[in-house]
Amino acid sequence: MNPPAPPSPQELPALAHKVIADAKFPVLATMDGNQPRVRPVSPVKVDGFTIYVANLRGYGKTTEIAANPQVELCYLDSAHDQVRITGTAKIVTDAVVLADIWNNNPLLRRYLGTPDNPALIIYCIIPSRVRYMKEWALEYYEVPLP
Repeated sequence: MNPPAPPSPQELPALAHKVIADAKFPVLATMDGNQPRVRPVSPVKVDGFTIYVANLRGYGKTTEIAANPQVELCYLDSAHDQVRITGTAKIVTDAVVLADIWNNNPLLRRYLGTPDNPALIIYCIIPSRVRYMKEWALEYYEVPLP
């Protein structure tokens, strides 16, 4: 079996965005001291390769991100194509962005009641590196960031 032809640099952003749209629920990696931790998350907003994730202050990842904001998201679609987004998690404080996320996420409203619920944190994962891999190609391709 011949390996798939490598995608062109021009194709990579669209291929990566398709995986993100199809997979929907990435796995988030953080560090707990020397121990990596992973868990599935539900992004509440996707803006290009900048991903917004809702979190509760009582969750373990809150402490982990506070100690080390360097994180990675891994999307895996049903065809086993992957996108890895390496970046920095920052707490969103912009009222316009928070209102947009709140207004477009009925589950947040249902479970948290109000957008100023003190238990709620929205993280923005700012990408520093995005990589794409076609199923079983065994090679990642760097996706150009805007």
